[in-house]
Amino acid sequence: MESDVGFESSVWVCRKRYRAVLTGWHFKWTELDKNNRDKKTVLVPVSEVIGVEQGRLQILPRKSVEDTEKDFTVFYVNRSTSGGSLWQLGRIQFTCLSRTLRDQWTEHLRTALKTHGPLRPHKLLVFINPFGGKKKGRQIYHSVVAPVFELAGISSHVIVTERAHQARDYLLKKNLTGFDGVVCVGGDGMFSELLHGLIGRTQQEAGLCENDPAVTLQPCPLHIGIIPAGSTDCVCYATVGVIDPLTSALHIVIGDSQPLDVCSVHHASAIVRYSVSLLGYGFYGDVLAESEKHRWMGPLRYDISGSLVYLRNRSYAAKVEYLPADPLLSSPRDKTRCLSGCRVCSRSTERLFPNHSDSSSLSSSRFSQTSTDSEGEWVTVEGRFRCVALTCMSSSCARSPLGLSPSAHLADGTGDLILVWDTHPLGFLKFLYRHTSTEDQFDLPFVEVHRVKAVRFSLPKVSEEQKQEEFSELRGADEVESGYLDNGSQQSLLQRDTRHQETDEQKTFLCGLCCNKTAASVWNCDGEILSFKEILCKVHAQLVCLYARGIEEAAIRNCI
Repeated sequence: MESDVGFESSVWVCRKRYRAVLTGWHFKWTELDKNNRDKKTVLVPVSEVIGVEQGRLQILPRKSVEDTEKDFTVFYVNRSTSGGSLWQLGRIQFTCLSRTLRDQWTEHLRTALKTHGPLRPHKLLVFINPFGGKKKGRQIYHSVVAPVFELAGISSHVIVTERAHQARDYLLKKNLTGFDGVVCVGGDGMFSELLHGLIGRTQQEAGLCENDPAVTLQPCPLHIGIIPAGSTDCVCYATVGVIDPLTSALHIVIGDSQPLDVCSVHHASAIVRYSVSLLGYGFYGDVLAESEKHRWMGPLRYDISGSLVYLRNRSYAAKVEYLPADPLLSSPRDKTRCLSGCRVCSRSTERLFPNHSDSSSLSSSRFSQTSTDSEGEWVTVEGRFRCVALTCMSSSCARSPLGLSPSAHLADGTGDLILVWDTHPLGFLKFLYRHTSTEDQFDLPFVEVHRVKAVRFSLPKVSEEQKQEEFSELRGADEVESGYLDNGSQQSLLQRDTRHQETDEQKTFLCGLCCNKTAASVWNCDGEILSFKEILCKVHAQLVCLYARGIEEAAIRNCI
């Protein structure tokens, strides 16, 4: 019980007398005045104590050790005074009356850490992307993360990647015995490699076919940790609430666990990719495709590309089919937020995996999540869209604190489908702007949002008459632009066909707000371009677990 005292004594901090008490779940120290009365108490959960060392020790920003006989140093999670999700490494040095008492304190605290930290990792596989973001991955790991891991007694096998997909290939082929988790130092691209490698390996070992969307995939046994060091760190922000390497490292050390839904993307009976944050068509795909032309700009390329794509004013014809989730469980418009200890996700765990509390039957309970995901009637909508998006999380970031879908949940087995119908440019600009504020971006007549379990996307069939009409429109526009009429020569026909192929994008941009019809866009799948247009998506509940705990409520209050 909490009232049980495990150990207690007087200690001194900076020549001030304190009473230190270790209970079943907390370690606290209280300053005493001259009359032995309590003045100020600091209470730290044992689960958030990072390490205990004898002597006077400091590890950040530089390591310094002073071996003294009567002192011991305690490191713990210290939350930012601003009340957000930012964590700092707290440190306090205690002085005891004797060396024996000092040894007793260190022994009791270390024993408590083992008792109350069963999920803490002991050995991690770390991948560092030296090219991502501002190319500071190595520096971030060695100056911030490695000292914290060493303090917590975590051994790490570090691999600095030299090529794309190296981390994914390693996870698919190499022996992972003995590792408790996998950590990436990079951005969303590096996380995606770990995601694909772990999911693929897990399904191979389980004898499951990833290509079959009807198969219930096996959850990955290893946790994933994210140390943000990329151009975009959307997954880290949406699951931790802040982009800070030290905060993420502390979540890893204490063994936090956050289940995460994953969307599998299929084309022509084959798995294409997995997605957790954004699967977007139309505006989202066009921005990514445009940004690839300007990678030399760094993160600024997304702002430039977004402006260019907006001015092109494009919309796309599409047919979207979706399998709705149970509206009685949750809704994308219910104004709830997926925070640490989310009730919606907890109820979903109990509903989908009734035996989840028994670790030995966890895998079998997840396999029992069978036909319920395939039940229900599909809904079909067809028309012209500015963009279509599917997300399994809020996809919040520093510029959009509430995200693409503020009420999306991390681990409820569903995704949010966002349909933005074709509308006038100012209306679409209002939709985009609301992502940066607290206004409801779904409260617009041309926007729909649905909580779904699966989505099918296809291009509408175009009749020969429609094809001829579109070709005639393009041909007429080209003749006006060129300033002359076709003289029937073979050379002019060849030139016109070449111009149609090479300058269609330029013409669309020059037409600006008056010309918005284009045949097809591309898919933006967590920052990667998919060349396939027609896809099938299925949400898999809690397929992976991250070293995170979700955004803490205090951080949300600061955003609103």
